Amino acid sequence: MNLAGLRLAVLAPITWPTPPPGYGPWEQVAFNIADGMRRRGLDVTLFATENSAFEGKVESIVPVGLGEDPNLNGEVFSTLHVANLFKRAHEFDLIHNNLDWKPMTYALGSQAPPLVTTIHGFSSPQILAAYYTCAWRSFFCSISDADRDPGLEYLATTYNGIDPSGFTFNDKPGDYLVFLGRFHPEKGAHLAIEIAKRTGKQLKMAAIHQDNEYFHKEIEPHIDGEQIQFLGEVRREARNELLSNALALVHMNTRPERFGLTMVEAMACGTPVLGANSGSLPEIVVDGVTGFLCAGVADAIEKVSALASLDRRACRARVEECFTVERMIDRYVGAYEQALEQKLPPAPTPEQLRWREHDWWDRPMAFTDIPPKPKNQPRLPG
Repeated sequence: MNLAGLRLAVLAPITWPTPPPGYGPWEQVAFNIADGMRRRGLDVTLFATENSAFEGKVESIVPVGLGEDPNLNGEVFSTLHVANLFKRAHEFDLIHNNLDWKPMTYALGSQAPPLVTTIHGFSSPQILAAYYTCAWRSFFCSISDADRDPGLEYLATTYNGIDPSGFTFNDKPGDYLVFLGRFHPEKGAHLAIEIAKRTGKQLKMAAIHQDNEYFHKEIEPHIDGEQIQFLGEVRREARNELLSNALALVHMNTRPERFGLTMVEAMACGTPVLGANSGSLPEIVVDGVTGFLCAGVADAIEKVSALASLDRRACRARVEECFTVERMIDRYVGAYEQALEQKLPPAPTPEQLRWREHDWWDRPMAFTDIPPKPKNQPRLPG
């Protein structure tokens, strides 16, 4: 199927501009999709913030990202952002949703074109109610095989991709470890600190605050400005320099990782990953080649001394083979072709229905938060 000229709407989050100047993995992926499809000849309209930098058409209802102006009401303007797209849905042949569950509910009662939703992660068990209810209306793509719910049907696993040319390869790194991302218990920053202290390595931490209580209790007391350094959020060239000169990226998640874009960025610089052997990591990191998959902190500590022996060229090659923007676009093109041919997703299988009726808290993939179970589980519309 030739998709040249296809009228595609790409819905990005609006916490940050698209692409983001620093942190903002969902916005970065949405940009990579929009820009990649534009270069493939599709007629792309990106729904994002007004200060987004996209060479194609941009539609927006906010001048800056919600994270850039905390006085903007996120609930109000994110809802209007979605409504702005669906008001114009008839202008497109396909919609690609990168904004979680809410846009799917708009499609339920509309004549919108086929909708493809990339599931960037499940925030909590009850969010599955939205995905199950909308499963007859939206197609789904996962960002790893590990982050799939057994109650859903997927068009493809579309690994996130980057442009390797934007990352400087360094075959002669420094001797420090790096933690990059956000401060949340599931990201394991406290474990990175423990590994650094017990191995005598310097740890440079570049992250945004997501869980302030966790940061003040588990992270801040250990920051001494020497062995344990907090750099704040690093952007673009500073981020590139930090990664390319590191001995390794420490990625010891306490919950299964969904994808982990920072791992791919690190490997593009030639920097191996010291990570927890769970979630998506076995799909991204080749154990003993582009990093080490660890059973826990003790295992990670034992493997720190072997990090310098890894061939950093293999890290770069792994990214160039599997995790480039072009490889990601190839996968999405295949998913688009299926969605356009089928129009609507197939009916759920008996096994998928069984999982939907089963305890939503009992799932193989990760949730960001696991709140208490309600006493009464809602019955979903058929």
